[in-house]
Amino acid sequence: MKRLKILTWHVHGSYLYYLTQAPHDFYLPTKPGKPEGYGGRLPGFDWGDNVHDIPAEAVRHQEFDCVLFQSARNYRQDQHEILSPEQRRLPQLFLEHDPPRQQPTDTKHVVDNPNVLLVHVTAFNQLMWDCGRTPTRVIDHGVMVPETVRYSGEIPRGIVVVNGLRSRGRRLGADIFQQVRQQVPLDLVGIDSKSLGGLGEISHEELPELVARYRFFFHPIRYTSLGLAVCEAMCLGSPIVGLATTELPTVVKNGVSGFIDTNPALLVDRMRQLIDSPDLARKLSQGARQTGQARFNIQRFVEDWNAAFATTLEMERRREEVRTPAVV
Repeated sequence: MKRLKILTWHVHGSYLYYLTQAPHDFYLPTKPGKPEGYGGRLPGFDWGDNVHDIPAEAVRHQEFDCVLFQSARNYRQDQHEILSPEQRRLPQLFLEHDPPRQQPTDTKHVVDNPNVLLVHVTAFNQLMWDCGRTPTRVIDHGVMVPETVRYSGEIPRGIVVVNGLRSRGRRLGADIFQQVRQQVPLDLVGIDSKSLGGLGEISHEELPELVARYRFFFHPIRYTSLGLAVCEAMCLGSPIVGLATTELPTVVKNGVSGFIDTNPALLVDRMRQLIDSPDLARKLSQGARQTGQARFNIQRFVEDWNAAFATTLEMERRREEVRTPAVV
């Protein structure tokens, strides 16, 4: 397909970094002070030459092929503030990063529009949202890890990677983390992790090498989308231990790539097994890496996004044909 000019916002840095591996030009609006969504090419990522910052006030003077929303605010507010009327008629996609927050089964999505393609990052999310008339599809995560980094598991502890765990509370499993670490040695990394006795924030470039040294990766989250840190850890070969909720049961197989359960006490037993048995951890490491590489392949991810962009452009072409029928 042709190289596209895509307007989107900086909402989820890691996802945006992987999305921009697609062979298109991505334009990120910026504002002074970098308020929500307007941070542009924030530090911590090796952004490619195809990612461009653009002042928010200049957006209406730039040509784009499509608009990719990534939050309710983008859709409800931002587009009306920075896009011209003509730009608001461009082909549109909405990337939904999360499952419904307010009510898990009956929440209506902010988009209810047959002319917008709604992309979910997991099948669980698609299942739970009420998307009304909006066409939807699922694009599984795609990630990259350094070829030179492989699981060693030399540190007989578990690692937890969550940003803002203390402030995000029960949904992200702050209480589970606190409970489990009284019984099993765990280290927490991420934004504000030091407030819970963690190691602090680790850059995206440095994280793989750190994660690969831990015996296992613990995912304490009750209700979220599938974390990119889990996908990255699996591609490194880290055994995954986590709650059997949302999408994780489709990713981790007990005794093959890690252990999942809805009972934290059983998970504690499994973690102790992994700490006591490096051989078991190495066995699960092989399964985790095979699953990660097969399911979260960046080439497949890019192909899926190219197909989504092509579908959106085709939807617009068909609408245009209806608006301007051919003259005989």
